[in-house]
Amino acid sequence: MSSEKRHSRKHRSEKRERKRDKNRERNRKEERKIKSYRKEEESESDKDEGEYYETSELLKTYTRFEQMSLKDDLLRGLYSSGFDVPSGIQQRGIVPIIKKRDLIAQSQSGTGKTATFSVGILERIKLEKVQPQALVLSPTRELADQTGKVLKKLGDFMSITVLVCIGGKSVGKDIKALEDGVHVVTGTPGRVLDMLSRGKLQTKHLKMLVIDEADEMLGLGFKETIYDIYRFLPESLQIVLMSATLPRAVIEVSNTFMEDPIKILVKRHEQTLEGIRQFFVNVEKEKWKFDTLCDLYDTLTITQAVIFCNQKKKVDDLAIRLIENNFTVSSMHGSMPQQEREQIMNDFRMGESRVLLTTDVWARGIDVKQVSLVINYDIPPSREVYLHRIGRSGRFGRKGVAINFVKNDEMQALRDIEQYYSTEINEMPSSITEFL
Repeated sequence: MSSEKRHSRKHRSEKRERKRDKNRERNRKEERKIKSYRKEEESESDKDEGEYYETSELLKTYTRFEQMSLKDDLLRGLYSSGFDVPSGIQQRGIVPIIKKRDLIAQSQSGTGKTATFSVGILERIKLEKVQPQALVLSPTRELADQTGKVLKKLGDFMSITVLVCIGGKSVGKDIKALEDGVHVVTGTPGRVLDMLSRGKLQTKHLKMLVIDEADEMLGLGFKETIYDIYRFLPESLQIVLMSATLPRAVIEVSNTFMEDPIKILVKRHEQTLEGIRQFFVNVEKEKWKFDTLCDLYDTLTITQAVIFCNQKKKVDDLAIRLIENNFTVSSMHGSMPQQEREQIMNDFRMGESRVLLTTDVWARGIDVKQVSLVINYDIPPSREVYLHRIGRSGRFGRKGVAINFVKNDEMQALRDIEQYYSTEINEMPSSITEFL
């Protein structure tokens, strides 16, 4: 690396340090604001978990896409994709993105967050400049790929070029696509950082960074990689954070690199997955889960179902046992080759597979419209993951059912989730077909 480049990188790092210092006082103000939303009756343990901002005051809502002054070709893409009227998050989130404002947006699963930032990106893109102008980061390959498909579909009449930059695919093909020129890059942090480090992903014309599923991306798993990526990006960059859950810690982290962001967030008691009926089955012991699942199999195949396990090995073992007992299932997790994962996803989307066993690689943002049943074979490791998992059913206002297999020593954890989200998780009735 030349001394000039090193000096430039050092200069940008120093500027960011000054920006972080400048934001510290704002962080303290945000902390006071968070405390103002605490409820008197909450326990001490709850006070440290999951406090939320309300929507920024005086934020205008747009009840029709035509009111947003979108490009004609983008409107055509929206209508041809089946978007008739904007959802709640789209009514509030699209225009601030177009107006170049930093944005923190929280909305429950299945309400159209991906289309919100995709429309904002497509409106801001200058088509004549075939250089990366927007970068979208996602925690999983499947979600990054789905985002790419949404961008391409909405931009179908705009001649938009999108690169899905994820691990498991040819590095050479990614490099060639970047050299040929693309408007938008959507990818996972590891591959994106690799392209930046190689100097293949140019950031000179980059206007916007979108961090999807921000709670996971800015959590322990991806935090360092996100910061490494940020060091390559222009100083004056619009930042958009999207997620179904945004704990206080994530919002505090966001203040280190966002400038006076607009906030569209819900308080904890407003986080509900309306339309999704939640049940539990007390299986008492781990060894009785399998028989319970077998008893439910006929119900699963009425629709399409997703079954979540906490470990990859359990997904593999459960799939083998089910197949040995003549049940038809497919399975997917993060250790599988990318091509195999894509084939499994495509088969499931097309309805060729009716029951999918998976880990939390599938819990975030993946939209398969036919899914109306989710089974937590294992209780999720956190409340936020629970919200993401059951959000795979009942998307965009459709009916859905979530069933939790609970051992005796997990009943309290389930009740904590129920209390935390002010929801109801009832014992499963003898038949749930009427809810599907």
